[in-house]
Amino acid sequence: MRSTLPQSSNRAAAVLSRRKLLPAVVLLLHLSAIHAKAETLQVTIEKMAFSPVSIDAKIGDTIEWVNKDFLVHTATVKEGWEVMIPAGKSASLVLTSVGTVQYYCRLHPNMKASLTVKP
Repeated sequence: MRSTLPQSSNRAAAVLSRRKLLPAVVLLLHLSAIHAKAETLQVTIEKMAFSPVSIDAKIGDTIEWVNKDFLVHTATVKEGWEVMIPAGKSASLVLTSVGTVQYYCRLHPNMKASLTVKP
């Protein structure tokens, strides 16, 4: 079906439509950027224990282990990753995959915790 409006009116309507749509698109992009902002989540190691023992995170978040003990510890996932955490220092890992993992200290296997990563 052909439009009865002159061609210049069609162009003007298209430009006007885009002008109305642009602020909405910018607002949505801004809101999604705020919502998707990555966080740094801390796990404290003190008295030979991880705290909290269970943590929920999202892809892109960073887990930072803060070692308050005088011993070196690790955050180790069997057949996965390992983070070495020096005594009195911290170490971190950016989360890149979804799932729940159980991690432990390879040097002190009684130290255990879990991490759930969601999209």
